Amino acid sequence: MKKTRQRATLALAFPVVAALAMSGCAGAGGGGGGGEGGGEGDSINVLMVGNPQMVDIEKLTEDTFTKDTGIQVNYTILPENELRDKVTQDIATQAGQYDVATIGAYEVPIWSENDWLHELDSYADADKSFDKDDLLDPIVQSLSSEDGTLYGLPFYGESSFLMYREDVLKKEGITMPERPTWDEVADIAAKVDGAEPGMKGICLRGLPGWGEMFAPLTTVVNTFGGTWFTEDWQAQVNAPEFKEATNFYVDLVRAHGEPGAAQAGFTECLNAMSQGKVAMWYDATSAAGSLEDPEVSKVAGKVGYVFAPVKETESSGWLWAWAWAMPKTTQNADAAAKFMLWASSKEYEELVGKELGWARVPAGKRESTYEIPEYKKAAEAFGEMTLKSIQEAKPTDPGVQPRPTVGVQFVAIPEFQDLGTKVSQDIAAAMTGRGTVDEALDKGQQLAEEVASEYAN
Repeated sequence: MKKTRQRATLALAFPVVAALAMSGCAGAGGGGGGGEGGGEGDSINVLMVGNPQMVDIEKLTEDTFTKDTGIQVNYTILPENELRDKVTQDIATQAGQYDVATIGAYEVPIWSENDWLHELDSYADADKSFDKDDLLDPIVQSLSSEDGTLYGLPFYGESSFLMYREDVLKKEGITMPERPTWDEVADIAAKVDGAEPGMKGICLRGLPGWGEMFAPLTTVVNTFGGTWFTEDWQAQVNAPEFKEATNFYVDLVRAHGEPGAAQAGFTECLNAMSQGKVAMWYDATSAAGSLEDPEVSKVAGKVGYVFAPVKETESSGWLWAWAWAMPKTTQNADAAAKFMLWASSKEYEELVGKELGWARVPAGKRESTYEIPEYKKAAEAFGEMTLKSIQEAKPTDPGVQPRPTVGVQFVAIPEFQDLGTKVSQDIAAAMTGRGTVDEALDKGQQLAEEVASEYAN
């Protein structure tokens, strides 16, 4: 399958390259100097997604890592969809603009197979203080190749769960189950819609993108009994279960979701929840730290956390890690490795805890994190639920039928990046009343059948 994956990934990357060239967009320069690097005066270029944890590391780097090592870190921070396009075109075409990039559980097995990434076991094993054995097994497995070689160092790991305003539900006389069903969630959303002035019942991502809308939506499809493909690569995008799940999701957003849902991704929902504009939010467990930070959240101390909602399965939470990866094109491997080891270390977690607050620690990757007294206290509301959700995630068995690849909220083939995004665009249009979900999925079925033809025997 290797040649098929290479052709498919490059086919996805080249349109991005062309679009950037036509717009005159220029990325950061190449590596700071030849050779392996790693000493005083080196400079590395890091491309990362614009989530709160990444904003934090940008603030902390100069006075800590750079001061200690002499290595200057030049950050490029982009929204998730833009980051995915940028990192794909850079690594897939071997442009060599970046020494380190944040990628995830979707990209690692594909890109490592294509020989685009440095292995990282040798660096992690050589640094005993890094304590590789402390990393959570599900996260390590998600960032390793089929032979078990590590190609990504986790910055933070996550599953998904339901976040809700405990005070609002209590006022309405509603008790949230620890393991709610989607029908129960929809019923609660209707009851708390308007519970406070301007408050909507729930926030769900509607922003197009395979890693935006379809991260939560694919988990809904899974637990409703649907799948993108059967084990033998039969496309199922317009199957009854897939349609039922997607219509449910869209109907819930349209009836009780955030305004402008078709433009709302992770960041927009985080803002809506933290500012008290929605009563519930189903999304990444990593969002909890921001919600519990009183400096940025109006609802700190008022939020409850329960397992991802289900219907036909026992669990439905996704598994993801934003991780540091090193493209093979870097000329600064040693300097890049020093940065990645620091950014994934116990030392960095302690730095965040002391400087910014323990609730903001990029957690979900180390067992020891959940034994730190200060973190346990700060994460009392969500820490244990996060850890359990990560441990319960089933990337090899996320639904009611066997799957052709691993992945809870994605299909681990390069074509899914394009397929998921295109289908999500039509679903977002349906959210705004331009077309229907069934029409969007019928169109998506044709696209999925074209993809399946590359893999079916």
